[in-house]
Amino acid sequence: MPFAHGAAGPPARPAGMGAVPEPCPQAPLAVLSKVELRVSCKHLLDRDTLNKSDPCVLLLMQSQGQWMEVDRSEVIKSNLNPVFAKIFTVDYYFEEVQKLRFEVYDSHGQAGVGTHDDDFLGGMECTVGQIVAQKRVTKPLFLKYGKFAGKSTITIISEEISGNNGYVELAFRAKKLDDKDLFSKSDPFLEIYRIDDDRSEQLVYRTEVVKNNLSPIWEPFKVSLNSLCSCEEKRKLRCVVWDYDSRGKHDFIGEFFTTFEEMQKAMGENKVQWDCMNPKYKIKKRNYKNSGVVVLLDLKIHRVYSFLDYIMGGCQIHFTVAIDFTASNGDPRNSCSLHYINPYQPNEYLKALVAVGEICQDYDSDKKFSALGFGARIPPKYEVSHDFAINFNPDNDECEGIQGVVESYQSCLPKIQLYGPTNVAPIISKVARVAADEERTKEASQYFILLILTDGVVTDMADTREAIVRASYLPMSIIIVGVGNADFTDMQILDGDDGVLRSPKGEPVLRDIVQFVPFREFKNASPTALAKCVLAEVPKQVVEYYSYKAFPPRCPRPPSPEPSLGSPQ
Repeated sequence: MPFAHGAAGPPARPAGMGAVPEPCPQAPLAVLSKVELRVSCKHLLDRDTLNKSDPCVLLLMQSQGQWMEVDRSEVIKSNLNPVFAKIFTVDYYFEEVQKLRFEVYDSHGQAGVGTHDDDFLGGMECTVGQIVAQKRVTKPLFLKYGKFAGKSTITIISEEISGNNGYVELAFRAKKLDDKDLFSKSDPFLEIYRIDDDRSEQLVYRTEVVKNNLSPIWEPFKVSLNSLCSCEEKRKLRCVVWDYDSRGKHDFIGEFFTTFEEMQKAMGENKVQWDCMNPKYKIKKRNYKNSGVVVLLDLKIHRVYSFLDYIMGGCQIHFTVAIDFTASNGDPRNSCSLHYINPYQPNEYLKALVAVGEICQDYDSDKKFSALGFGARIPPKYEVSHDFAINFNPDNDECEGIQGVVESYQSCLPKIQLYGPTNVAPIISKVARVAADEERTKEASQYFILLILTDGVVTDMADTREAIVRASYLPMSIIIVGVGNADFTDMQILDGDDGVLRSPKGEPVLRDIVQFVPFREFKNASPTALAKCVLAEVPKQVVEYYSYKAFPPRCPRPPSPEPSLGSPQ
């Protein structure tokens, strides 16, 4: 039964779902989310002589440098433009770079999916972060050695589903469907399509096939509200009933149109039903009434917003880094300096910047990051500044990508004089002003992460506490990484893990938005361990802020939809 929902065609080889985040001295592990990935392909290579290819998709995840198979789709017979019903589910961690690989193969019946080059139709690599941030990713498929697989493309669409998080549960049945088979009864299955703004259709769900039954009862199923109707209750849905054919040439029984608003009448003891119509029969047959009736037996809604709801709703993560250029770092020309540029080994500032920045960049569409410095004398007058742009452009402090930040950092070192004191309140207030402008939009459109890299305890502790309390009411989080071997004991006060941080006047923070860690605790750990630790609390902080403000996810229009899917081929 190739179209049984959630069932893979060839026997799956189970594998791990990726590495569990490493424990962190200060932060708990991130709240686990699960992401659904839906896959479709276009213009696949035709590997079969007499028929079209019978494609199947394998999902692999990189774990400790090795690619491990996670799951595989059903096989769709004789189809070069397949839309797979299989929904891949992966564990999602904001604080990790989770690498995925999708491989498409031509299946050979009972022999399953081969591994020979002749069976390989193409592969594509990306990260989970890229998929959830863009919601829909379409990329070309590549054969071995980087060769394009003709015009083949693969599209991955992401939705979040976890526990009771923002989904609807539906139970359908049908009555007195048309019989399309000569020697037995029809084998019906139901498909639900969402009709997008450009009138194209996106497959939302395909039920299992019920054999030899004109009044089937399909298994109840769950879909996310975003997937079903893009969070718009009046968006039109097209529901199609087919008679299953093992060769892939399914017979059309009938269709009907509805909306999620109409479906909700089925809540409680009520039921909703639709005539299943075949437009050709309606024209040709004078007394045609319908080709059966489809009944929605039950509907249950659960609305709880999560971090991924906001990200998939279009919320951007804006990343700002602030670097300590005080004299206590040592002369950058000296190899003992914390700012020494070693061509063979990045210093601690660069390691921390890249580790955290590489995670955040997947969630910022323009890939531009603000980079600031504090505690240095800067040209042209060489006056001390505590919030200068390290690219020395006062009108635009943004750099192109993480690499742009690294280059600006390296080029600014010879132009400045390290000085002091270690004042971070000005930079917190600067980012807070931008966040305050964003708050006035009353939309969950942009959240700010400020990464402060410093080699010592801040000098302006009272002002910093005041600035953090003010910032806790805004869409922002602050990560402080202590670089070097200084005694950072006094910095722990800024991290609310041991008690509520208060301003000098005694006002408590609204939310715990600060995470402080000394870099030395991660010197012997893997490069990603620091990022896992300091970013683990961000998803919770984002949800806390938008929940407090009662801002729902934006739920924008679905991006760049595929052409109409129509019937299975």
